[in-house]
Amino acid sequence: MTLNSICLGIIGGGVMAEAILSRLLAQKVFAADQVLVSEPQSERRNFLQQQYKVKVTSDNQVAVSDSQILLLAIKPQVFDLAIASLTPNLDSTVISILAGVTLSKLEEAFPQQPVIRAMPNSNATVGEAMTAIALGSLARSQDLQQAKSIFAAIGEVVEVPEASMDAVTGLSGSGPAFIAIAIEALADGGVASGLPRAIALNLATQTVLGTAVLVRESRMHPGELKDRVTSPGGTTIAGVAQLEKAGFRSALIEAVKAATERSQQLGK
Repeated sequence: MTLNSICLGIIGGGVMAEAILSRLLAQKVFAADQVLVSEPQSERRNFLQQQYKVKVTSDNQVAVSDSQILLLAIKPQVFDLAIASLTPNLDSTVISILAGVTLSKLEEAFPQQPVIRAMPNSNATVGEAMTAIALGSLARSQDLQQAKSIFAAIGEVVEVPEASMDAVTGLSGSGPAFIAIAIEALADGGVASGLPRAIALNLATQTVLGTAVLVRESRMHPGELKDRVTSPGGTTIAGVAQLEKAGFRSALIEAVKAATERSQQLGK
């Protein structure tokens, strides 16, 4: 099977792969006929082909052989099995979004090839992802630019040393789940205070979204924003005092640390 027009090969057709794919096509970074997705489940292959008009295969080697850029989007636990029988394509750049799979392990699997490790998050679906990338020893400036163009289509991109990637995984990789819990808890608080569920959830969601945009756009330190909202003897300081009493800050810090440690374990 020869697909000479393929520019991007994706191994894995799961939720994150689809999120990245959909944004790349919408932003016209790649055309549909330039993309090949390798996915073992026939139902999923058929869906991706029909939904996005991309080429699909169940053979990972085809994705490797016929791509200038190879995106690894499988679960880290199946990495060894998925690449065990592959013959590397020395003309391609390998980009991995596998949590905990190190550059050294990637370079061992794809010797003599530029390798880039990336950690996007689930906000890719709406184009608001945060992606950190770390370059392998053979990665060139053009490889960096290619990776940035791919992940810029789904949100913000930052380059970090690989030593920081586990912490990135713990913070921005796992962070959407932590924020989702915070939104849910805020909405529950509204319901407990007498608000209808739908209104409480809308208020909580927009409050978190607006606060995030304000911090990003104004570059204001979150502590300064908190101080501006907190008036002496007012409602906000009463709530802040309860958060401090309940260990809210500590809980988030420990959540990020635990996720970071789990990322480290996956890499061993």
